[in-house]
Amino acid sequence: MSLKLERLRLAGAFLLCRGCLGPLDEGAEAGLCGGCWSGLLPLAEERCPRCALVHGEEACPEATAWSLGDALWDYHGGRPPLGALLLPAIKAGETGWRRALLARAAAAPLPDWAGEADLVTAAPTAFHRRLIRGFDLAEDAAQALARRLDRPFRSLLAKAWHSGRQAARTESQRRRLARKAVALRGERLGGGTVLLVDDVWTTGTTLLRCAQALRDGGAADVRVLTLFRAL
Repeated sequence: MSLKLERLRLAGAFLLCRGCLGPLDEGAEAGLCGGCWSGLLPLAEERCPRCALVHGEEACPEATAWSLGDALWDYHGGRPPLGALLLPAIKAGETGWRRALLARAAAAPLPDWAGEADLVTAAPTAFHRRLIRGFDLAEDAAQALARRLDRPFRSLLAKAWHSGRQAARTESQRRRLARKAVALRGERLGGGTVLLVDDVWTTGTTLLRCAQALRDGGAADVRVLTLFRAL
């Protein structure tokens, strides 16, 4: 038995996995067992290359302003559903889970087209929320992917102060997010392909407004990559 596993076994008399409440094992990190971390599951292989959903051979039903879109993991994958466990806790200040998730994002398989981007940007968080949290998970993920792809990261987008939290809205309310809720900051882009990164893709309306702002601002092509896709 390894020293790490022996320590975990001894600690297991007092500590349980914070996800499944089972014993901690050798794959444990930040209070989650290896079984919970294995819930970072990829999406179905037959998913649409634009909306990352499975809808057969019919035309993509989602409104998009990007050419290609994908996510690293299924938001509801695992038992317990790991994305639904991690993201709210991270945004509430769970730094250990944040570090562990970003490390896994930096090593996860990426779509081939991600490396074709000229630069990387992130879907913006409202300034006051970023100030309260002290970080921006989407930007952290975008910077990690930019380093991995050896592409520049630029903070290109700003979210209106009054736009409100999408997570607190119903699906119909999310889809009514105004186009002016996201705007390009700074000078226009001189063409090129932009990789737009966010933490979670649900209805896709925030991504749509971001991609529209990038295209209106001069991007020749926009591609979307998120940590999680909520199906």
